[in-house]
Amino acid sequence: MANTRSAKKMVRKIERRTEVNKARRSRVRTFVRQVEEAIASGDKTAAADALKAAQPELMRAVTKGVMHKNTSARKVSRLAARVKAMA
Repeated sequence: MANTRSAKKMVRKIERRTEVNKARRSRVRTFVRQVEEAIASGDKTAAADALKAAQPELMRAVTKGVMHKNTSARKVSRLAARVKAMA
């Protein structure tokens, strides 16, 4: 347990930051899931639109420090490849 005032303050800051990051990560997952559902349904235009919406969210997660740059790029690349491969 934190003893000093600064350590106690850091614990409070970390708790707040964790909540924000959880919400951001959840939002990214939602957008990715929407793309995957559109791919599963077989609707290419819906999948392309969902990917267009998901891409900025994934990149925003990078700028906010929630996700690593390469992780985000990999996810976008794989989703784009799956959308492109649709008939």
